[in-house]
Amino acid sequence: MDQLKDKLRSNNVNKLDYQLSLEDMPTQWFNFFPHLPKPLPPVRDNGKRSTLEISQLIRPKILLEQNAPKENWIDIPEEVINKLIMCGRPTPLRRALSLEKHLKTPARIYFKREDTMATGSFKLSTAVAQAYYAKQEGREILISETGAGQWGMSVALVSQMFGLDARIFMARCSLEQKPYRQHYMKMLGCEVYPSPSTKTECGKELLLQTPGHPGSIGSAISEAIENALDTPGSAYLSGSNVNHVHLHQTLLGLEVKQQLSMAGESNVDHLVACVSGGSNLCGFMMPFLPEKNSGAKIDMLGVESTASPRLTQGTYEYCRSDVAGYTPEVLSHSMGESYIPAPVHVGGLRNHNSSPLVSLLCREGILRAEALDEFNAFKAGQIMLKTEGILVAPESSHAVAAAIDLAEKARIENKESVIVFLASGNGFLDLQGYNDVLNN
Repeated sequence: MDQLKDKLRSNNVNKLDYQLSLEDMPTQWFNFFPHLPKPLPPVRDNGKRSTLEISQLIRPKILLEQNAPKENWIDIPEEVINKLIMCGRPTPLRRALSLEKHLKTPARIYFKREDTMATGSFKLSTAVAQAYYAKQEGREILISETGAGQWGMSVALVSQMFGLDARIFMARCSLEQKPYRQHYMKMLGCEVYPSPSTKTECGKELLLQTPGHPGSIGSAISEAIENALDTPGSAYLSGSNVNHVHLHQTLLGLEVKQQLSMAGESNVDHLVACVSGGSNLCGFMMPFLPEKNSGAKIDMLGVESTASPRLTQGTYEYCRSDVAGYTPEVLSHSMGESYIPAPVHVGGLRNHNSSPLVSLLCREGILRAEALDEFNAFKAGQIMLKTEGILVAPESSHAVAAAIDLAEKARIENKESVIVFLASGNGFLDLQGYNDVLNN
């Protein structure tokens, strides 16, 4: 046995995973606002019902305050930390040695494994915090939307953790494509409705206008907010697109910085994440802004879907995140509020607009963006499975594909580089989608 252990050590097998101890887990969220190249553009009201009034009614007060925090570091409540630990934080950083060997690249590839969280995705890192604050305010039911279902699963789980009820509106095409996510939510006592639905006036109107509407995150947001306004004692939670969500997700990048230090990496050349509303990307990358602002040549790459190519083909304009006008108008890259994305299997990347933060980063040259079609993204997910034995979510496969491209470029140029990509979720509940795309 000792000889086997020595052989494993000599092959660096024990250097695959870099895991923080519980004592080293971050206990504060990182305020990235002072490190932005310029302030975020102001929001605008939409002229119907005051969106500020709506936000104050449906969101816990402290979350509104966390949209523009004043402190450089924001303490995480002890109960939130304890429940995050129960859910799987801190998560590992892994060296992708088998993928490197397959690609014959001199690049060193690492990936952050959010697929190990209890619901299989990074979404829990903000769901726990938002549910905690809702409970503190005496709210009794959590209401939200979900695209691919990862966020909905997280809301369903944390509702039980805090003794709350939950109600989720899920984009219709994703609910049909990924029925097991719905089953998971219902096992936890969560009500799940396809969006558009007949439960809200907004949903009824969308179905009247477009029979067979496949649904979108925008339609689900509208229905969730309308339902929250009509449900006393409820709290509306957001899974992406808003600043307090980006803030909570900075745990990802803070962990990665420590883990890269454990791996002996003093510099990183490329950070890669899939992007839609931007919560996984911002949480992963924003803690690296101070280094980038100080001159570090860090390539920050966001990979979106060609089904809704906001950053690469959209217009930079004031628009809303929902279709019914409950959210404020924000300046962001958008395909237009009436845009209906194709019912592809990458449900989490089907937003019609990106967040103001992601859009600002792109406009200022901090972040660059690429768009990938579903087939090439899924092929990269298949390569990841064959080499590393890990099946990532369809959304995450976009980051894998871009990381592979960067590693192949490093091989052609015979250049060492450090590439870190975010595996934001696992793909076991998406196997039908992989099969449909790769085998048909």
